[in-house]
Amino acid sequence: MTTTDLTRLFTPHSVAVIGASERPGSIARRVVENLADHSDLQGSLHLVNPTRSTVLGRPCFPRIADVSPAVDVAVVVIPAAGVVEAVKECAAAGVSFVVILTSGFGEVGDQGAEEQRALTRIAAETGMRIVGPNCPGLTNIRDRIGMTFSPSYTGDLTAGPIGLATQGGGLGRTVLQAAERGLGTSLWASLGNAADLDVPDVVTYFAGDPEISTIAVLLEGIPDGAAFLAAISLAAAAAKPVVALKIGRSEYGVRAIASHTAAMAGEAAINSAVFAQFGVVEVDDIDELADVASLLSRATPPADAGVAIWGMSGGAVSLCADAVGQAGLRLVELHEDTKAKLGAILPSYAALDNPVDITAAGLAAPELVLQSLRVLAADPGVDVVLAPIPVDYGDTTVPVANAMVDMQLESTTPLLPVWMSDRRGPAYSVLADARLTPVHSVSKAVKAVSRWAAHGHWRASLPLGGQPLPMIQRPSLRTSTPAPEVRTEVAAKSWLAHNGIPVPKGRLTHTDEEAVAAAAELTGAAVLKIVSPDLAHKSDIGGVRVGVRGGDQVRAAYDGILDAIGKAAPDVEVLGILVEEMIDDVALELIVGVHVDATFGHVLTVGAGGVLVELLDDVQRRLLPVQRPTALAMIEQLRVSPLFDGHRGGPPLDIEALVSLLCRISDLVTAHPEIEQLELNPVVLRAVDAHGPSVVAVDAVVELVQR
Repeated sequence: MTTTDLTRLFTPHSVAVIGASERPGSIARRVVENLADHSDLQGSLHLVNPTRSTVLGRPCFPRIADVSPAVDVAVVVIPAAGVVEAVKECAAAGVSFVVILTSGFGEVGDQGAEEQRALTRIAAETGMRIVGPNCPGLTNIRDRIGMTFSPSYTGDLTAGPIGLATQGGGLGRTVLQAAERGLGTSLWASLGNAADLDVPDVVTYFAGDPEISTIAVLLEGIPDGAAFLAAISLAAAAAKPVVALKIGRSEYGVRAIASHTAAMAGEAAINSAVFAQFGVVEVDDIDELADVASLLSRATPPADAGVAIWGMSGGAVSLCADAVGQAGLRLVELHEDTKAKLGAILPSYAALDNPVDITAAGLAAPELVLQSLRVLAADPGVDVVLAPIPVDYGDTTVPVANAMVDMQLESTTPLLPVWMSDRRGPAYSVLADARLTPVHSVSKAVKAVSRWAAHGHWRASLPLGGQPLPMIQRPSLRTSTPAPEVRTEVAAKSWLAHNGIPVPKGRLTHTDEEAVAAAAELTGAAVLKIVSPDLAHKSDIGGVRVGVRGGDQVRAAYDGILDAIGKAAPDVEVLGILVEEMIDDVALELIVGVHVDATFGHVLTVGAGGVLVELLDDVQRRLLPVQRPTALAMIEQLRVSPLFDGHRGGPPLDIEALVSLLCRISDLVTAHPEIEQLELNPVVLRAVDAHGPSVVAVDAVVELVQR
């Protein structure tokens, strides 16, 4: 039976090192030394090497089968050629977990990939869980257990509330070494190629670990979208923020990942959209990962965070205020009582409005630092205090830092020191030792606060019943409704109209005279389109005519379309020509679409611009299904959303009709998971008081999974 409880993996009672060695400088020797000499392992350590009777003065077993009772964890550090057989022997011996440090598997080619698949099969068939291969191991910082070959292990043991899960090793240790400025980590799992256990398994465990408050992940690929969604949902339910750095957001990064851990990077825009939808705080680099994780571990953000700025330099606090404003954060209007209390303790030349500048008087009288920070943090509108420190004055800055530490001990309002100088003086160490995690620039500090505040807004905006389960997490989802007939635009529009999606009036014609008659039934100009199951983009090859009026123009357009198609695509199947009303008085064009992402399943997209959507790059995406609040948020987060209110004298648009359309599309696709792609482009919006429907799907393509 496969276990999901990783307690004995992170806190084993017994560990074996397979391939133990005493060769100086070897990876195997480092593993033995880290466990034997530098860990507080509350249990037994067993060494396994068939060619040695002892290693570093410790007895050595020839095989894992000779170790009794069975160990919790076996660390495998032997050449790749022998790993699969060694892992089989571990399973036969009843080992619960195997950590494979060895490289040379999926990251090196077909043979290595096959060996890695063999490891996956062993895990599935025996229930023994595997970490790796191609990983640096696991580190339990809080209990001081290092199942790793890292020579830095002994210097990276600052414990704290962060749970860290990574696929790569080097960058994970970079996060650990943010301990130099106060970041504390509880557990770190680096999964490498993840033949079995992967980041979602570890996040799931962290979600239930009472000593972890915040989860940081470093991802190269997300091979199992459903498992990832389940894990981050558990973390959210446990009120544990997940901060993620996803590598592979450019073509260069994707290629680099493939040669590193053989992970599939996935589509960056979809990954980011999913993170935002499910409350994962996405960051852009390692510094930011540490900054944001630290701040989230120190305080839970409110729905609408109010920022205060405090300092001893007018230039520094002004620079900080600029950055806060540019980031769209809210600078608090201080309560009159707060300003009165500040005025009573600060010099007459100090600035009492937010930002608060106590001037260099704080260097001469450090008690002013504590007193003013205490008053500022107690203001009812202040949720976080930014404290830029532009200069290191050596020992003179130490009392200032001590006062900041004292204030933070008294207050639940987080104080974020911004150490702007490249000189790391003794005051910096005071702040780091107190776990205030000073940030190294104003821009980084404001970015961290922005991420923190955005997470608070996300938490507050969650519906009471939580988000609906994404379609990809519903593997048994089936419908008794027959698959729709959507092979052509005519069929697709007929199905959409039957299900409440407004489309233009029109009908399919097979002769020019039928087309003339169909056009005469319409009010105003007509649009003629070729109908073929083989053509998705008709206008590119002359298959569309617009603004057609009167019989002569209809005949000419009909013949012109057939002639153009005959020349550009002579082999396509032509089923006729659609004649439909031309929608005029268009105030805005959008695209609405659904496609199946390889990682996360069905994704709904709404974007501005219709055919110009790529150029404008103004889109919102969510996993299906979506409910009304989510659909409304998608629209409001578009840059063109001010147009719905009648921007600069324009007509107000019917946002409720668009919300209804998005929800109806969500319902249709959820009921028909066989839909692989749906594109309404453009969806046109007209003024609320326009004649006819205010939202119309002018063009439609629906594709089903080919079975």
